[in-house]
Amino acid sequence: MTTASLITIPARRGKAAFVARGQNVRVINTHGQQVVDTWAFSRHDLTEFMSMEHSRTALARVMPEVGQSLVTNRRRPILTLMADTSGGIHDTLLAACDRYRYELLGCEDYHDNCTDNLAAALAELGLAPPETPSPWNLFMNIPVGVDGSVRFEPPVSGAGDHLTLRAEMDCVVAFSACPQDMVPINGVDCVPTEAHFQIL
Repeated sequence: MTTASLITIPARRGKAAFVARGQNVRVINTHGQQVVDTWAFSRHDLTEFMSMEHSRTALARVMPEVGQSLVTNRRRPILTLMADTSGGIHDTLLAACDRYRYELLGCEDYHDNCTDNLAAALAELGLAPPETPSPWNLFMNIPVGVDGSVRFEPPVSGAGDHLTLRAEMDCVVAFSACPQDMVPINGVDCVPTEAHFQIL
């Protein structure tokens, strides 16, 4: 792994990049406890994007396994999980955090959030999301109980754990180092940190 090609996803912020069909993207949990909200859009039509609800149907699972593809809202493969050193716990259920989530948690001032991070990351590329799709929440640990309840737990990943994703179409990938610091999804200390990715 070469550090020269590392792209930083700053703590509490987002970053996006163009990826060609057949290229791999490695997403690295640099410090081990950081959730990375992840989106992918068709490069040629941003209204086609990676969809968690369509992917769960295609996978017949709530989390993909190595070798499986996540699909778009038009049910076409967009990203395939090629490798994963992190334990395989990546949430597909929860929406991206937004200003309203933090208001409900009691935050009275503006709080960084993944919805705004997605918009800012795409704006750096001269793009605008047609909407905020539900992200693939890499490293996010949301256990589902037998009674249907969900819990917000720290990631099981460790420092340096990573995933490798293969692009199945020309796409735009976007990441947010989730700024959640009010529940322990980014570790028990509730301190968001930077993460990194590489286009291989």
